[in-house]
Amino acid sequence: MCFRSRKSDSGEARSRELDRVLRQDERRMAKEVKLLLLGAGESGKSTILKQMKLIYSQGFSKSERLDWKPVVFNNIVQSFRTINEAMSELNYEFDNPDNEKYMARILVDHEISPEELPPQEYLEPIKSLWQDNGVKKAIAKGNEYALHDNLAYFVEDIDRIWADGYVPNDQDLLRSRLRTTGITETDFDLGQLTYRMFDVGGQRSERKKWIHCFENVNCLLFLVAISGYDQCLVEDKDGRALLS
Repeated sequence: MCFRSRKSDSGEARSRELDRVLRQDERRMAKEVKLLLLGAGESGKSTILKQMKLIYSQGFSKSERLDWKPVVFNNIVQSFRTINEAMSELNYEFDNPDNEKYMARILVDHEISPEELPPQEYLEPIKSLWQDNGVKKAIAKGNEYALHDNLAYFVEDIDRIWADGYVPNDQDLLRSRLRTTGITETDFDLGQLTYRMFDVGGQRSERKKWIHCFENVNCLLFLVAISGYDQCLVEDKDGRALLS
């Protein structure tokens, strides 16, 4: 009988502990709002997440900002690579013959670390290419080959980005583009509630992962970029961003 009593007491203790944990989880979940961001690639999901972190969370530390420096550099170089490919397809020629050599120079694969300066030998070629009429004509057709819309912003402030001690500012972070793979979560407190916002990759190859994020979602936001009007998709030049 004593053995049976001890066993019963142990079971009741486990039951009480389980009830306590469930009540804690229930109280925690009552104060949580889970938001899921969906949309095609380049629709602005990651930008919304950055905005929430800047406005409602702790923002970005200097170390986190420096981590985006290689992304800014790669965005600029990748945009010129895209322009170069488009010029070949459209049979556009460089207005300045020297710019052909300049384009070849900046398209050489080059990675930088957060602590490094962008290569100074890229600065003059970028400025010269930006003024070339052939390049301008290709940029005007950018909607046909998914040219990023951040190139003008970065090039017009190229001296600051190439300067010693450059640390990306808020606008640099918001304008920079890094393809989302997998699931990214940003948490922030607003009033009495904790918001958990999830960003998932928008490219078609990533969409099969969306189903795993729908559990206990309180709010679903499907984003569409107005700038995507008549803009082809990165993964499908025959598709249109607003129709995907």
